[in-house]
Amino acid sequence: MIQNAVSAKLTELTTEQLRDLVVKGMQEKKAQDIVVMDLRNVKNAITDYFVICSGSSDTQIDAIAGSIEEEILKISRVFPTNREGKMNREWILLDYMDVVVHVFKKDRRAFYDLEQLWGDAEMTWVDNETDVFVQR
Repeated sequence: MIQNAVSAKLTELTTEQLRDLVVKGMQEKKAQDIVVMDLRNVKNAITDYFVICSGSSDTQIDAIAGSIEEEILKISRVFPTNREGKMNREWILLDYMDVVVHVFKKDRRAFYDLEQLWGDAEMTWVDNETDVFVQR
């Protein structure tokens, strides 16, 4: 998936390519508990995908967010339309319109529990050891 986007040097990404580049950026900085939530079939959803991960420190979540932006910029020169939380570094949100990225500090993720809040979404967990997407 990601290889197609990288080798083509696209200026415009599909939503799925964007989603995959987000995951790649997360993996580059050892993000934990990566979940891709497909919201396309959820009524009143604000985006096509949420991609969520956790980091163990404020420094790590800042690095993860930076890595995601870097991966996408390398391929498409697209910046997020909105960035939130960079100053507090407990929950960084990157809005790419069709893909919204949430990079949480572990305790903040448990508190907001987006997976439960958007429980109607199809959820896919990324196994960092094998790069396999596992639906549950």
